Amino acid sequence: MNSSTAKPYLGKRALDVLVAGTACAAFAPLVAGIAVASWLEDSGSPLFAQSRVGRQRHPFTILKLRSMREQRVTRVGRWLRRTGIDELPQFVNVLRGEMSVVGPRPLTQADVERLGWHEPPDDWRFAVKPGITGLSQLLAAPTARSTRRLDRLYLQRQGLVLDLRLIALTVAVNVAGKRNVRRWLNALTSHRDPAVVRQAR
Repeated sequence: MNSSTAKPYLGKRALDVLVAGTACAAFAPLVAGIAVASWLEDSGSPLFAQSRVGRQRHPFTILKLRSMREQRVTRVGRWLRRTGIDELPQFVNVLRGEMSVVGPRPLTQADVERLGWHEPPDDWRFAVKPGITGLSQLLAAPTARSTRRLDRLYLQRQGLVLDLRLIALTVAVNVAGKRNVRRWLNALTSHRDPAVVRQAR
C-alpha cells in the first residue's frame, strides 16, 4: 500500500462533524463537571495538551482531560483512564479537522521514531487523519507488528459501514468493558480475505 491508495472515503468528514458535534453537545456537562473536580483536587488545569503526528506527518496539538499531576495519576485521573473519558476533548480536534473519529492511533514523534515508522515506506500510515478510535486502538496487541497490521487493514477496508461499526464497538467497550467486546472485534477481522490479512502483516 502507498499513500495514494489510502485516501479517506467520500463522506468521512461529514460523519466526523456529525459525530463530534453531537458528542461535544452531549458530553459538555460531564466534561465541565470533571474539570471542576480536577481543579478542586489539585488546582491544576483540567486539560492536557501534547504534540502528535497527524495526516501527512504534520504535527498538531491533541487535547485530553488531565489524569496526572507531577508524574502521579490523580484520583480523578484513575477514573478517567479506566473509563476512557479522558479522550473526550479530542472531539474538538475532530471538529478542527486535525483528527477523525475513526483512524490510526495518533502517535507522538518519539513513538514514530521508536517504532521505526519515520521513513517514506511508512508514509501510507499517515495518509489519513489519526482517529480517536480504530481497529488498532480496540484490538491490537501491545506490539508494533499488531498495530501496523490493523492500521493497514483498516486503511484497505475503510468505509462508512466499518466506521459506524467501530464507533458502536467503542461505545460498547466503554459501557461493557474491553474484554467482553474483544471476541466481537476478533470476529470482525478474522473473516477477512486471507490474502488481505497476509498483506497487512
